[in-house]
Amino acid sequence: MSDRAAATRGKLIDATIATLREHGIAGVSARTIAAAGGVNQALVFYHFSSVDTLVGEACLATTRRRVESFGPRLDAVGGFAELVEVAGEISAEERDTGNVRVLAQALAGAQTNPALAEAAGAALRLWTDRVEVTVRRILPGSVLADLFDARELAELVSAAFVGIELTGATGTAPGLTRIAELAAVLDGLGPVARRAVRSALRR
Repeated sequence: MSDRAAATRGKLIDATIATLREHGIAGVSARTIAAAGGVNQALVFYHFSSVDTLVGEACLATTRRRVESFGPRLDAVGGFAELVEVAGEISAEERDTGNVRVLAQALAGAQTNPALAEAAGAALRLWTDRVEVTVRRILPGSVLADLFDARELAELVSAAFVGIELTGATGTAPGLTRIAELAAVLDGLGPVARRAVRSALRR
């Protein structure tokens, strides 16, 4: 791919992201994307074959950028309660900048569009896979390890980013907050009490 073609593709992806943020999935078309990018709308079909394909690429591109940018903060997390706190901060930042809206809108369009469903699912897995790395690091030694599977917790955390946007709520998802509170209580127990809890959970 030539530098010029790569630049045009990048411009179209950025224009699609901007269009999704401003107008939502219902306002996305070759015309609105081209207008946002200041290019001829025929370039949408030349480089991506369809608007759906371009939306999927844009969804993956913006999610990949955001996941990578938050990596250091996730690496610094020391426990599940702290992970939930960081997740709430990330969710608020993503909501304020409109980034999570891109994925949320792709998921909304995925209800009736298999192509978008595949792309949105792949984008959500990017979040889940990255969060799972952190969960698997902090879960050993926590009583939560006897209650939840690492993948399930990662899916809960990452889905909260989008779920909050879809419901219009603000703050950390209530389910995550309760789990964080449980983790803080259980992990704060002494060794004898922790062993008793583990024993009870395994029965």
